[in-house]
Amino acid sequence: MTASKALSTEQLINELQTRGVRLEDAGHGAPSRRGGAGPSDHKALSIDGRVVMIPVHTAGADQSPYSLGTAGDDGGAALSREGREIARLAFTPTPRFYDLRTDDGVPYSHIATLHGKDVLATTVLQTCIRYNNRKVSCQFCAIEQSLKEGRTIAHKTPAQLAEVARAAVALDGVKHMVMTTGTPNLRDRGARILCDSAAAVTAAVDLPIQAQCEPPDDPAWFRRLRDSGVASLGMHLEIATPALREKIMPSKASVSLAQYMDAFAEAVAVFGRGQVSTYLLAGLGDTPETTLALCRRLIDLGVYPFVVPFVPISGTPLANHPSPSSAHMASILEPLAAMLRDGDLRSRDIKAGCGRCGACSSLSTFEDASNQVPADLESLS
Repeated sequence: MTASKALSTEQLINELQTRGVRLEDAGHGAPSRRGGAGPSDHKALSIDGRVVMIPVHTAGADQSPYSLGTAGDDGGAALSREGREIARLAFTPTPRFYDLRTDDGVPYSHIATLHGKDVLATTVLQTCIRYNNRKVSCQFCAIEQSLKEGRTIAHKTPAQLAEVARAAVALDGVKHMVMTTGTPNLRDRGARILCDSAAAVTAAVDLPIQAQCEPPDDPAWFRRLRDSGVASLGMHLEIATPALREKIMPSKASVSLAQYMDAFAEAVAVFGRGQVSTYLLAGLGDTPETTLALCRRLIDLGVYPFVVPFVPISGTPLANHPSPSSAHMASILEPLAAMLRDGDLRSRDIKAGCGRCGACSSLSTFEDASNQVPADLESLS
């Protein structure tokens, strides 16, 4: 990629992740993703050697000043702003393991997918006890969309996950794996399923795994997860302000911020400083000051706060909620990157997971971009 002179790499990624991109030709590179868990309604692109997830199927992307088309015979991508080319990017290739199927005919891509550059991701249980009751479900969640549309299966067995993980490592050089799950109950909250899955994968292939679930009722599950082969743990707060948590994810908010903080402390004692992380969605109503104050508490505990711009997913109650501006994100990510450096927490030191991947946020590029003078992002609005 040759970046626009007006923006550094982290600023360009920040712009594209908040405003999205209109695809002029969707047929190149790895297939884009719609619905489901994780970075939905996105397409993976390479910018200065960093693979990032960019919204392409959202209402905001439809109105974006940025567009992406093919350039040259090598399948490269030309990024334009209001019709003027400003950068050359690259589409990421379709993973080779996507061509395979299990003996009973299930496509490997229905069991796990490639996120970012080298992380294999799966939602072990593609259902959630809250999802079908919109009075209590998380208003941004689309976990069962891909299931209803036939692009995945409801429960990936340990044997299936081990088979796909082995192939992804051998064929596509996968370096780590993320296992998340819908919440099956209000006790272990999916920890048991993750233990069984991680044990099968680590028995089959040498692959660091991050497990993701809500805080289980018994902290003994943290040690059980570690002993099953889980290298790092994600427990996702999503929102910092208690009143917003109750409004946007009423059932999940029943696990209070205080309970999460206790669980983080218990988990860090098992997995180690920097190997526990949480997802925070910027743009749903938390002020930058509120987000940063929570991030400071998390860093002090040894928890990596992975802050990403909220991206509305089609078909959810928040489908038309706007994403935050790039200036809003920079007001969080620049000081947060400094906090992380001061706290000696770096994405590159995480053994596995979203923070190490970094494709859904420009946070890791801000970590590497100390003492740079930012461009005037407001002038691009």
